[in-house]
Amino acid sequence: MSSSKLTNAPKTVSLTIDGKTIEVTYGETILAAAEKAGVKIPTLCWFKDLNEIGACRVCVVEVEGYEKLAAACNTVAEDGMVVRTNTQKVRQARRANVQLALAEHDSNCPTCTRNGNCTLQSLANDLGILDQPFHRNLVKNKWNFDLPLIRENSKCIKCMRCIQVCDKVQSLGVWSVIGTGARTTVGVDNGMTLDEAGCTLCGQCITHCPVGALHERNDVERIYSALSDPDVITLVQVAPAVRVGWGEPYGLDMGKEESVRKMVGSLKQLGFNYVFDTDFSADLTIMEEGSELIERLTHKDEYKWPMFTSCCPGWVRFVKHEYPQYTDNLSTAKSPQQMFGSVAKSYFAEKLGVAPSKIFCVSIMPCTAKKHECALPVFKDGEGYPDVDAVITTREMDRMLASTYIDAANAKEEEFDAPLGEGTGAAVIFGTQAGVMEAALRSAYFLLKGENPDADAFKDIRAHDKGWTEATFTVNDIPLRVAVASSLENTRNLMEAIDNGEVEFDFVEIMACPGGCAGGGGQPIHEGEERAFSRGADLRSLDECAAVRFSHENKSVQKLYEDFLGKPLSEKSHHLLHTDHHAWDFEDLTYKNEYPNGSGKRA
Repeated sequence: MSSSKLTNAPKTVSLTIDGKTIEVTYGETILAAAEKAGVKIPTLCWFKDLNEIGACRVCVVEVEGYEKLAAACNTVAEDGMVVRTNTQKVRQARRANVQLALAEHDSNCPTCTRNGNCTLQSLANDLGILDQPFHRNLVKNKWNFDLPLIRENSKCIKCMRCIQVCDKVQSLGVWSVIGTGARTTVGVDNGMTLDEAGCTLCGQCITHCPVGALHERNDVERIYSALSDPDVITLVQVAPAVRVGWGEPYGLDMGKEESVRKMVGSLKQLGFNYVFDTDFSADLTIMEEGSELIERLTHKDEYKWPMFTSCCPGWVRFVKHEYPQYTDNLSTAKSPQQMFGSVAKSYFAEKLGVAPSKIFCVSIMPCTAKKHECALPVFKDGEGYPDVDAVITTREMDRMLASTYIDAANAKEEEFDAPLGEGTGAAVIFGTQAGVMEAALRSAYFLLKGENPDADAFKDIRAHDKGWTEATFTVNDIPLRVAVASSLENTRNLMEAIDNGEVEFDFVEIMACPGGCAGGGGQPIHEGEERAFSRGADLRSLDECAAVRFSHENKSVQKLYEDFLGKPLSEKSHHLLHTDHHAWDFEDLTYKNEYPNGSGKRA
C-alpha cells in the first residue's frame, strides 16, 4: 500500500459496546457506534445533524471509568472505551428522566394529534412506565387557536428541536428558550406574537416535534359539515406531493399510479361529489407563469429582476417580511391551489349551472401555510366568498380516512374526475424542488421555439440537498439564467447573494421547505427521518412514466383557454389567475375564511 493511501486513510477508534467490539471513524459518537453494532439506544430530543445537545438524558449509558452516566448522542467514542447500555443504573436513569418529562407533559393521549405516533408515548411503553412518582406540573400558554399553527405549552418537553430546525434549517429564529430555572420553557422569541416574529407557517417545527406540542389547526369538522349538507356541492383538489405521502401509514408504494388511484377511491368513499387534481392547475400555472416570464424577458427594461416563482406561500411570506423590496419580483400568478379555486367557482360552476356560493372547495395540501393563503382577502370573489373554502394537510386527510374506517390500502382504484382532474408529468414534479422550474422551462422552450425539447433537457437544475443550484440554458438564442433553492436558510443565502450583486438570474424557484412540498410541514411524520428526497424521487418516477410530460399539452387546460379564458395573460386570465402581492398584510395571521352573512355558513 502506498504511503499516500495510508496518509489519507480515515482515523478509526475501537470500542466495546455491550461486549461487542466495533471500529468507527474518529469523531463519531457512542450513539452512532451503537447503531453500527446493532445495539439500540433510545433517544428523545436527539435528531441526526440537527439536535445533538443531550438535553433529555434518555440516551444515557455507562462508560467504564466515567463517574457519571454519559449521553450517547453527544459523547465522542474513544479508543478502548467500554460502554454498557443496559445496566440497572442506566435503566433506572432512563425511566426517571422519562417520568420527569411526563410530569410536565399533558398526557391526555387519546385527544392528541400524535396519538400512536409519539416518541414520548413509545418510550414510556418501551420502558414499562406504569406509574408516575413525580408531581404533575402542567403549564398552559395563551394562544390564538384560530391561527394555522398551534403551540400547546402543556405538551412541550423542552427538547429544543423546534428551536434548532427554525434556526439552522429555516434561519427564522421564531422559537427560543424563555424563562429561567424551573420556569424555563420554549416560546416565541422575545415574547413576540407569532406574526411579529416573522413566522412563515412552513410547519417544519411541527414535523420535527417528537410530541404533539406543535400541530396545525384542525379544519376537519368544517369539511364533515359540508359533506353532510345536501345543498352544497363538495369538491376536493389534491396537491402533487400529497400522492407520495398519504399512503405511508398504509405501507403503499408511493411511486406507483395504483396508490394515486387508491387515494382517489378513498376520497370518493368519504363522500366528495368531485375529486380533482391540483396537477390540473399546476399545468395552468405553467401556462400563465411561463407566458409571464417570456413577457418580462421580451420587455426586460420594464421589470425588476430576477422573476421569482410564487407557488409557495411560505416563501411569499418570507420575502414580504425579510426582503420586501423584492415583492414586485414575484410572479403575479396565483399558486396552483388558488388558481384551482378560481376556476372551480367560475368555469366549473358555469358548467354545472350553479352559483359559485353553492360549491365548497377543499384542498388537501402537504403544507400548513396553505391554510393561511386560502383565507387571504385577495382570494375571494366579488360577493366575498373564498375561492378555496378549507385546507387540510396530508395528515388530516389520513385522520379523516381512519375516523371513517375506510380501508385505504385496499380501496377501489378510481380516476380523478373531469375536467379539472387531468394533469401531466410536469405538474406532478411541482411537489419536489426544481420541479416548478423544470416544468416552466419545458413549456417556455415550446412557447419560444414552437417545438418540444427533450422532457429531461433541463435536468441539470434538479437541486441538491444543500445550498442552491444554478444553470444557464439557451432557448431560441435567449440565454436564461436560472436558480433553485429549498429551505429558508438556503433561500436567505441566495437572496443575500442576489442583493449584494454577487449573482444575477432571470428566473428563480424557491420552496420554503427542504426538498420542496414533498417535505412540507403537513406531510406524515416519521420519527428521526427526513423523507422529502425519497418522496421527490417518487414524484420523478411518476413524471417519467406519465403519458404527457408537458403542461402545454394538457388537453383540459387547452379546452379551458379555448372555451373560457381565451389565452394566457388575457384580461380574464389576469382577473382570475393573477394577484397583487401588496394587497395583504404579512403581520396579520388571523385571516379566516368567513362568509358574507357573518354566520360562518353559506347563504
